[in-house]
Amino acid sequence: MRSSHSQTAPVSRRRFLKQSALAAGALAVPAAPFVARAATALKPVTFTLDWLYQGASAGFLVAHEKGFYRDAGLDVSILAGKGSGTTAQLVASKAAPIGFSDGFVVANSVAKGMAIKTVGTIYRRDPAAIMVLDESPIKSPKDLEGKSVAMTAGSAQFQQWPAYVKGAGIDPAKIKIVNIDPAGVGAALVSGKVDAIGGYVFSYAPSIEVRAKKKLRTFWFADSGVTIVSNGIIVHQDLLKSDPDLIRAFVAPSIKGFLYGRQHVDETIATVKKYQPTADDGVTRRECELSWETWLTPNTKGKPLGWGSDADWAGTIQVLKQYVGTSAPLTTAQLYTNEFVPSGADYVPPQG
Repeated sequence: MRSSHSQTAPVSRRRFLKQSALAAGALAVPAAPFVARAATALKPVTFTLDWLYQGASAGFLVAHEKGFYRDAGLDVSILAGKGSGTTAQLVASKAAPIGFSDGFVVANSVAKGMAIKTVGTIYRRDPAAIMVLDESPIKSPKDLEGKSVAMTAGSAQFQQWPAYVKGAGIDPAKIKIVNIDPAGVGAALVSGKVDAIGGYVFSYAPSIEVRAKKKLRTFWFADSGVTIVSNGIIVHQDLLKSDPDLIRAFVAPSIKGFLYGRQHVDETIATVKKYQPTADDGVTRRECELSWETWLTPNTKGKPLGWGSDADWAGTIQVLKQYVGTSAPLTTAQLYTNEFVPSGADYVPPQG
């Protein structure tokens, strides 16, 4: 579910504090701090997520609420997104300075001439999958033929679909793709509107399992040869040249937010609820837990969160060329950089 403001207006720390004050009769939070904060020389920047406000991407929300961005000199407004592909296009067109997008989408976009780059890799293992209800007669990917699959146009899964069907050995011409807004994808499966859905497991499985109390059967893209780097912080190439300090000021607090959020899950759940009042605590917790499984790959063990592996990015290019048929010359250096990733043991995530 989406709150009424999730797609239309930035959610800033100042806004939430103000709303809290109004709700409490303006007694708990005096007006003076707002005046003082407004007077500080913070640099405004808008950040666009790939998806709705949820546990998987809560690190950014935590960084905002804990003041990590403010301490770095930034006044960050966080916008919900409508898929990695859409966010990549916004950054490529400079309509958004910084975004959160899937690595496969970034590679595909760069191959098409978009001047974007990942500057901090968070989901270093692909979380994409096709999900069906456990009671469904669909027991294998081949059984998807003759059925309907809901995905959001512009999402990472939508762009990875050609790679998945080729790797799984199924005929896409025999499968009906239904374009549904992110907020309605899970409901479409539970209600029987579609036979299957495509998405990040942590974006849909928690809600379906906790709220609808339905068990799922999952067909991971990675099990069909789609081994790619997933979501990271992306910027336009021009911003790398014109304002590297802004990027550095954004990336480090973001990484800190993810790590803090994992250590303080209850606080993270409360933060998500601030941004998404309809969020279910159990769902948010499960979203967080499933997202942590994407933080590590064999090539990133012992490295700070945000650090990308050249071998993993090379695999992303290989999948793009092998399954999607991209012929444009691509190098890993075009797709990502570790230049802005903070170093030190404090930024290394749990290795279990």
